[in-house]
Amino acid sequence: MRIGPYQLKNNLIVAPMAGVTDRPFRMLCKRMGAGMAVSEMVASNSLLYGSEKTLRRANHEGEVDPISVQIVGADPKMLALAAKHNVDHGAQIIDINMGCPAKKICNVMAGSALLQNEPLVAQLLDAVVGSVSVPVTLKIRTGWDKQNRNAIRIARIAEDAGIQALAIHGRTRACAYTGEAEYDTIAAVKASVNIPIIANGDITTPEKARHVLQYSGADAVMIGRAAQGRPWLFREIEHFLQTGEHLPPPEVSEIHRVLVAHVLDLYAFYGEYSGLRVARKHISWYTKGLAGSANFRHHMNQLESPAEQLAAVDAFFAEQAQRGTQLHYVEGLAA
Repeated sequence: MRIGPYQLKNNLIVAPMAGVTDRPFRMLCKRMGAGMAVSEMVASNSLLYGSEKTLRRANHEGEVDPISVQIVGADPKMLALAAKHNVDHGAQIIDINMGCPAKKICNVMAGSALLQNEPLVAQLLDAVVGSVSVPVTLKIRTGWDKQNRNAIRIARIAEDAGIQALAIHGRTRACAYTGEAEYDTIAAVKASVNIPIIANGDITTPEKARHVLQYSGADAVMIGRAAQGRPWLFREIEHFLQTGEHLPPPEVSEIHRVLVAHVLDLYAFYGEYSGLRVARKHISWYTKGLAGSANFRHHMNQLESPAEQLAAVDAFFAEQAQRGTQLHYVEGLAA
């Protein structure tokens, strides 16, 4: 998989997820086998450039190349300025969000709402591609709703504008995250353009990744929610695609080590107050499906200091070790 001058080590990409794909999570997934990770979306509103949240999202210190930053907006000039701003602060690839289904994004005609306005899509892409010297990529859905799937037309507009890779989530905006993703539209887009296509949606297991690649003809897969609490999914998929064999699931002791290292990184990145709160959701994802995890999560969410949080995590995993717990996955979900 190649994007502009960047040869990725494989065709496994971490999907941009608001509130999730911060620098600690991106770096962890890359260590665990992902070839690239896309940042949380950064608003194009220039008034936000100086905000603490925006500055933190633009912090790529120590991150493995290539550094891909996703921007979102609906004004061509503002989006172009956002692209230039992020390139000036270390972005090596600019990704444009036309896939987010959230109401607060769509209500300002950004994200997947843009799929309703193909002329504006062309203006936005032309403005951003013309404003920076780095590769520009695009993430979309299959269309606004099932009656208006226009991914092929959008893909052709993107190719004409100079977009260097296109990620497609196999749902419409109206579907949000309900139902099952479909890959027929992705296959049709792949047959219609010559730029790399990245398939996204419901890729939860090594078998599913192989199926989607083969069925759609896509050049890569993008994995989002399935990697929450399971960053080792990338190494499992990479090994399976290369060998046709499964790696053994991680032992509980490794999950414990990975979780603690991730939590410490969150404290360092956000500061202890915010880091503790961000860590709660990650701890919940890592422990889902392990014995007694529901009661543990309830207790853990009441704790107000990093020392208490880490002690609770250590105690929980000590109990798992005493039980001799093994982790098993059923179609991507801890069981």
